[in-house]
Amino acid sequence: MALLHKSLRVVPFLSQSLRRVSSAASSFKFADLQIQECKESERRPKPDPNNLVFGQNFADHMLEVHWSLEKGWDKPVISPLHNFSIHPAAKVFHYAVELYEGLKAYRGEDDRVRLFRPHMNMVRMRDTARRSTLPDFDGNELVECMKKLISIDKEWVPYSTTSTLYVRPTFIGTESCLGVSAPKEALLYVITGPVGPYYPTGFKPVSLLANPKYVRAWEGGCGAYKMGANYAPTIYIQLEALHKYHCQQVLWLYGPEHYLTEVGTMNVFMLWTNEQGEKELVTPPLDMGVILPGVTRKSLLEMARKWDEFKVTERTFGMK
Repeated sequence: MALLHKSLRVVPFLSQSLRRVSSAASSFKFADLQIQECKESERRPKPDPNNLVFGQNFADHMLEVHWSLEKGWDKPVISPLHNFSIHPAAKVFHYAVELYEGLKAYRGEDDRVRLFRPHMNMVRMRDTARRSTLPDFDGNELVECMKKLISIDKEWVPYSTTSTLYVRPTFIGTESCLGVSAPKEALLYVITGPVGPYYPTGFKPVSLLANPKYVRAWEGGCGAYKMGANYAPTIYIQLEALHKYHCQQVLWLYGPEHYLTEVGTMNVFMLWTNEQGEKELVTPPLDMGVILPGVTRKSLLEMARKWDEFKVTERTFGMK
């Protein structure tokens, strides 16, 4: 985890991931960060941390970094949360040139605020940016900028063991040109807000719809990247699961074997006793490119293998 404290240091975790995060040849710099804070009169009241609905509350400030092919990266800016003014021909609106990440800041019992493995999100974000023809950047620099943003809005991190501050880095193509091509202008921004459990039922089990006629992703596609375009087509199926079948989420299947891939927007694990009588934790592999490489997924696999209390396997498994 990255620890936010007086010196704002990052606790190192994976040297290989850090190298991948910081290999951008040209990037904006944390050292150039400009800050425009809200006036006290402009700060909004904090919501009750025990009654938070996911994604409906936002902190006072945001981070923005503009990019253009002609000038490269501008200086990063933290400013009060505000609306955008974007040309209606911007590529994000027409060709879904867009991506995002999601991570959380936690307030510990020691009152320190920590980010959970943010550099892993940066690796995935840069991978998705390349697939989306958006410009590369140094993930370490963005992490430092986000840490500063969170430190400014640290009172928005809930004093709670069940609620957190959600951090949403987003990257969009903003060039005003109707043509299917790589954008010449882009905007990277970060907003944050306090959240409770993702599901309205909290931490209780949820019911799942598994129907092989619906496919979230396929080999050779973009299912392994965190693009907004991967999620819009799933909303209709989610509503059908809810209203027609009274299920809270969708269990996404793939191929004639009906392989399990994801649940809703999350990776899936199964803990069972296998045919050999072994206790086994199994999750689908990433090699087909139809599953998002989740940070929580990787963390669970690493911890389970370190515990060495049961067999840990990455392999396909289906419902047939």
